[in-house]
Amino acid sequence: MAQNIGNDSEATPLLIKIKHEEVYLRFKPAQKRVILAIVSITGLLPLFVSGTFVPSIPQIAKDLNSNGIVVSWAVSLSILASSLGSLLGATYSAFYGRKPVYLVGTPLLFIGSMGVASAQTIPQLMVWRIIQALGASPGLAVGSGVIGDIYKLEERGQAMGIFFAAVLLGPALAPLAGGVAAHYFSWRIMQMWLGLCGLLVFFVALFIFPETYHPGERGVDKADPTSLPTWRPILINPLKPLWIMRSPNLLAVTTAGMFTLLTDYVLLVPIAYTIGAKYNITNEALIGACFLPCVGAPLAGTISDKVVIYYRKSRGGVWYPEDRLRATLIGALIFIPLSVLGSGLLTEYVPGRVGLVLNLICLFFNGLGVDFVLSPSAAYVVDLMHSRSAEASAAGNGFRSIAMALAVAGILPMIDTYGVVVTNTVAAILAWIGFILLWGTIRYGDRLRAVVDVGFSTADNN
Repeated sequence: MAQNIGNDSEATPLLIKIKHEEVYLRFKPAQKRVILAIVSITGLLPLFVSGTFVPSIPQIAKDLNSNGIVVSWAVSLSILASSLGSLLGATYSAFYGRKPVYLVGTPLLFIGSMGVASAQTIPQLMVWRIIQALGASPGLAVGSGVIGDIYKLEERGQAMGIFFAAVLLGPALAPLAGGVAAHYFSWRIMQMWLGLCGLLVFFVALFIFPETYHPGERGVDKADPTSLPTWRPILINPLKPLWIMRSPNLLAVTTAGMFTLLTDYVLLVPIAYTIGAKYNITNEALIGACFLPCVGAPLAGTISDKVVIYYRKSRGGVWYPEDRLRATLIGALIFIPLSVLGSGLLTEYVPGRVGLVLNLICLFFNGLGVDFVLSPSAAYVVDLMHSRSAEASAAGNGFRSIAMALAVAGILPMIDTYGVVVTNTVAAILAWIGFILLWGTIRYGDRLRAVVDVGFSTADNN
């Protein structure tokens, strides 16, 4: 009898693991690719909303009788609104599911974009930008949650890499699209186009996108039906996920991601006044084209999957979540800080075509480095907080966006006061601090997780 009990005890974890892995078999590979494509396009929208705005800042300032610094505040406001929208979207997606959040957010994007396109004053522009950003913002956090819903641990990094490669097309392609629209038509045309994209995504989500949340795990599935309001959504505190950030692991990785993304904004937000002014580029379409080399590659996610598999095998099957972060180190140490530092020095001291070409190379390596840091980092957050993946992603995005909004508002004034070299050098130093945070998390991950347990996942339920 004792032996039978022992066999049952040994079999139980295996049965639990098999049952858990069945949730990843609900969708066929082709269906998963369609879902991944939908969430990638939706995740692209928030950065596309901000990216199309940047090369149009001089034209918008002239059109609304203002100046570039004031108009650039709309970028900061949209980042803050995106932060709140991500938190709202993630919180409600954990209760009602992923699909309803998309069905609410995309109409807001449509309404906000049409409002921006029709704005006649700076206050109107700011208000509609907030609504526009609120509608677009759930794409990042909820998209990460969807990937966690449908891909298991060993496949998640590659999927997250594809997702972030699409997301980071926003800073690369959006300025070109916005610049072309501003130069040949009007900046308002681009905003109308964004609204129509939001409307299109709404219908795709309505008719094609399935609910991906694991069956029976939504808050509404577990709640007492008699306690739910009949005529309105249940009220949930959207700031609650931020409490997850008390985890040293998540805080360190999020801060490193913030410093990483800041270098992107330092290069791109003032580009009309730095690279554009230095090399006499006044055509908005050409300024937008300068962003194209910022396209990274979805290599980091695939590499991080291989790193996870390799180290797990070398430990005899023991999973150490921080192994995935090893794929971030080359981007955090070399590509990101050196590219932003190099661009500042080139813009200041190297004139002519040579300076412009070298600057474009710096933009390319910055985009590559950003992807190498953000993709594995996002997959790490989903690995670590699988049952609350969207909330954890939103908490990271929210925390990062609040700080980023303040920082972005100061980029142009800092360049005006101290110059592009000092500004880019500060960004490079912060990027190196981000590398130290990532390295420390890899080195001491298990000890940091023991400090505060916010509901970390295990190998059996990931």
